[in-house]
Amino acid sequence: MPAKAPIIVIKKKGGHGGAHGGAWKVAYADFVTAMMALFIVLWLLNTSKPVKEAVAGYFKDPSGTADKTGSDRAGVGENFVVNKDNMDQLKQQLETAMKQVPDFDKLKDHIDMTITNEGLRIELMESAKGTFYDIGSPNLNADGQEIVIKLAQELGKLPNKLAIEGHTDANSYSKGRNYSNWELSSDRANAARRLMQLNGVSENQVTQVRGFGDQRLRKPAAPLDPSNRRISVIVQYLALTEPQDANATGAAEATPESKGADAKPADEKAPGARKPIADTPAAMPASPPH
Repeated sequence: MPAKAPIIVIKKKGGHGGAHGGAWKVAYADFVTAMMALFIVLWLLNTSKPVKEAVAGYFKDPSGTADKTGSDRAGVGENFVVNKDNMDQLKQQLETAMKQVPDFDKLKDHIDMTITNEGLRIELMESAKGTFYDIGSPNLNADGQEIVIKLAQELGKLPNKLAIEGHTDANSYSKGRNYSNWELSSDRANAARRLMQLNGVSENQVTQVRGFGDQRLRKPAAPLDPSNRRISVIVQYLALTEPQDANATGAAEATPESKGADAKPADEKAPGARKPIADTPAAMPASPPH
């Protein structure tokens, strides 16, 4: 009798349902990602304008000069320190940033940036009809506010100190008035300082507000030229603006609580020392074009 063949039993495993496979993990990951994106959007909707611009700047240029990572201080980079070696880089970045300002084409001829021994000097020059300020007034107009706010957003991230200057032309006020080019120049510099400190520049970043009246003409051969009426923002080299104590420089520190002319004399040994100017009256009388 032949040997009985072994019995072979083949067992088939039943297929798992969708809930027991791995496809649900992919769907769950997509859901979590979508929820995270939703919460980020909700957070952005409740943040301040500088933070929104900082985030937008990062996505526009994540690896370039924007370097905006959600800080409440928008600008050229959290760790960017201006010195004599990279001041030209800051100049290029500011020029690029200001091109985003509406109507920049009509303003560009009135903006000048030069690298000096003190730092980067940014000058906003007036025209015969007024460019950044109303004629004879210390108040910034709409174009002036746009440019100053953009500068504040860019310079606010720097650790470097700032000095702000005001200048007028040689067209003087009538005798007997309690207001002169000294007050106008310092008031305009202060108006720029206040707006910058509301839009990214910290209170202790501005160390000097200087009013020169008509004593530092841009065009000495043409003292009535409109370009002599200007404000200047100086980004100072970091090494030159960190004294060991507050008495080392004697520089006047401007604060938002300051009233009238904040220009005060600096120590004669400090860079950019200037003579003091008169206090500003509470109200400005009518004036000729400046």
